[in-house]
Amino acid sequence: MATPAPGLLEEYSQWFDALFSKVNQREGFRQYVSGLLLASERNKTLTGLANSEPVVGAQEARVQSLQWYLSESTWEAAAVNRARVELILKTPGLQPNAHGALVIDETGDRKAGHKTAHVGRQYLANLGKIDNGVVSVTSLWADEKLYYPVDVEPYTPAAWFEGGKTHPGFRTKLKIAEELVQQAIASGVPFRAVVADSFYGEDRTFRQGLEQLGVGYVLALKPSFAWWHRLGDIGSPQDAALAATWISPQEAGDWVSIERSFRDGHREDWWALEVVAGPFGPQRPLRSVVVTTDPLTLPDLTTWYLITNLSAPDSQRALTSSLPAANLPEVVRLYALRQWVEQSYKQVKHTLGWAQYQVRSDTAIRRHWTLVCCAFTFCWWQAVVNHLAQQSVARVIPGQPTLPQKKRRAQPFIPPDLALSAAPGQSLARPLHYAQSLLASLLALAPAAPFATAT
Repeated sequence: MATPAPGLLEEYSQWFDALFSKVNQREGFRQYVSGLLLASERNKTLTGLANSEPVVGAQEARVQSLQWYLSESTWEAAAVNRARVELILKTPGLQPNAHGALVIDETGDRKAGHKTAHVGRQYLANLGKIDNGVVSVTSLWADEKLYYPVDVEPYTPAAWFEGGKTHPGFRTKLKIAEELVQQAIASGVPFRAVVADSFYGEDRTFRQGLEQLGVGYVLALKPSFAWWHRLGDIGSPQDAALAATWISPQEAGDWVSIERSFRDGHREDWWALEVVAGPFGPQRPLRSVVVTTDPLTLPDLTTWYLITNLSAPDSQRALTSSLPAANLPEVVRLYALRQWVEQSYKQVKHTLGWAQYQVRSDTAIRRHWTLVCCAFTFCWWQAVVNHLAQQSVARVIPGQPTLPQKKRRAQPFIPPDLALSAAPGQSLARPLHYAQSLLASLLALAPAAPFATAT
């Protein structure tokens, strides 16, 4: 029997025990996730996870044990991730719903050398430049209350394949993204629409793939996006925005006011325009929406150019589409959920040591990423379980049926009730308290509005 992990982490770990054939593998899961949950001042390298000295402690037994667990032991990262998603789907208060979005994004981490799997000189989006590193494509479920990773897949540069891009094993980031959407559907993860930046939004093949899957999407376009048009005619969503009638907030003309509410309490007035030009319009198969804080100047940092296959309410397409119609506030709400990736999700990955792995093989890297996702999910899971325990409502316990303890109506899970700061001390036995403070700090940054209104 594995040595119990501290607090609720033991109950959480038991959910995955059946996937490990040996006791030392179960021990490794507990030790690794506990180490990832340590305060961010501690490096999440193998020596850091084993609470040993850097470099000189690399040969210690506990460090070598984790090295073996990550690189050589027999367990499947994909099976552990499926179990993690299944736990999310079965946990009241944590379950995804059809109101949320499936956010597709990619991240790159600088890595030296040429022997690490998937490494290559390529564009690293989070660095904003070409460098030597590893890129992964991720799917994330999010609504206004919570968010968590669904899956991750590394991108392997063409240089790794004989024949380059012509090799049958080569996959573009766009192809990987489409496969991640398929996996989310197969796992039973509901969502209102796929949301992604302009790299995905401007690719027609990717959009067609989503339409073939029967899912909605709200994707970004670059300001330079354009279609064929006669000289002098409107040829892009940006042109349509510049040509739209606007005098003042009181005389908005073609623009619709959208009020966005943020978790820190402040509100902002944004403006949305339904583009009716070129291939876009409320009666066309595709719609384009421009969203901005200032219709007069269209500032780069606060202006979105969007494309969606969600039909407009009261349109002919809405009568025949299998997807629910979306008004302008709904389109804005969905794309705003992408900000979880931009402002919060990447910080969590760095805090939990996403890029601090010191292994080279594909298997070990995938296992590290999976365990980081497990540690992150634990932050939400323990918060929900604590809330349900206070409400005397049943929770998912490995090996036990889910039955209510008392016949009383459960109160909704409210994330801001979490602790605002970490508990004192540096003991390894405090990951539960750190998880609470970590989650609370991220919620304070949430940019997504719980509702949006139009006037």
